[in-house]
Amino acid sequence: MTVQQQAFGNSGGQPVTLYTIKNGQGFQVSCINYGCIITEILAPDKTGQPENVVLGFDSLAEYERDVHYLGAVAGRFAGRIKDGAADIAGARHQLGRNANGYHLHGGAGGFHSVVWNASPFEEPVGAGVDFTYMSLDGEEGYPGNLEMKVRYMVKQNRNELIISYSGTSDQPTLLNPTNHAYFNLSGNLKRDVLDHHLQLPSDEFLELGADLLPTGTLLPVAGTVFDLRDGNKIRHAAESDHQQTRLAGHGYDHPFVLRQAAGNAILLADEESGRTLSVATTEPAIVLYTGNGLGGPYSLRGTPARNHLGLCLETQKLPDSSRHKNFGSSVLEAGQRYHSETSFSFCVLGSIPIEEKS
Repeated sequence: MTVQQQAFGNSGGQPVTLYTIKNGQGFQVSCINYGCIITEILAPDKTGQPENVVLGFDSLAEYERDVHYLGAVAGRFAGRIKDGAADIAGARHQLGRNANGYHLHGGAGGFHSVVWNASPFEEPVGAGVDFTYMSLDGEEGYPGNLEMKVRYMVKQNRNELIISYSGTSDQPTLLNPTNHAYFNLSGNLKRDVLDHHLQLPSDEFLELGADLLPTGTLLPVAGTVFDLRDGNKIRHAAESDHQQTRLAGHGYDHPFVLRQAAGNAILLADEESGRTLSVATTEPAIVLYTGNGLGGPYSLRGTPARNHLGLCLETQKLPDSSRHKNFGSSVLEAGQRYHSETSFSFCVLGSIPIEEKS
């Protein structure tokens, strides 16, 4: 395995480097130390042809202008926080309000928009990059000096990317990071993701209000377009008249509570290319966003942007958790070590048809 490096630009006087991690099976992951952004993943289709399966840009300037967090690590807290206000250890903290009066994905100066230190590594089981960053007390309103580490590792003998997060703080703080890659298994954005088939082991999802913030109510998926336990195409949500999918811009932008039993992996598949993506995580929830607002006057490596061109599988804790005690805590206590891990495994299913729910 190899980790190749090349210059990718300069941000705020700091050099940005592109790292490309390759195994011997035609699988590779490229990332930069600006925002820990995954810029490209090349995965083989059913004929063995490797193609890119994530949304991204070719220049640092485009990433610096990006408002969709393409491929980036979001934090300290992924998701929305109402009014940007959070109660931590009995004290109210005002966080940065960067989206319609609320706090989104760690604020304007969050993990996605800073230059991280980076150290490539090679081990017997795989190779990758360790990213580290010291988030200072008061950054985007968060308390505590937070030492963060994000590791991207590609496995030697399988087409798998493992993302692990760890952190320690000298004060109680919120910590709930995720990766915001947009997947499109068609390869090189040949098609949108409406005919991607997603199987999601979840019995409940969070109801959203008009502001896309959770109301605090967990709703059963049974009997709705949110029931993905046996799998369904993304198209069914985009074309549904369900009040929640219409609210989200004709698709999903919802947190799902994950079953924690062994073997309950999330499975995304594109029948035409034969590619599949299996996701396993230590986190209790996942935010499924189907790119309902991706359209705009820009392009992605020559492909005009449009809605549903990619989808996010954001493994994390439930958003706005300090406001809803039934969501569980996202507080990292002083001196406590945070750790979470998510794996993304790419395979092919050949020409086996995928059953679709009516």
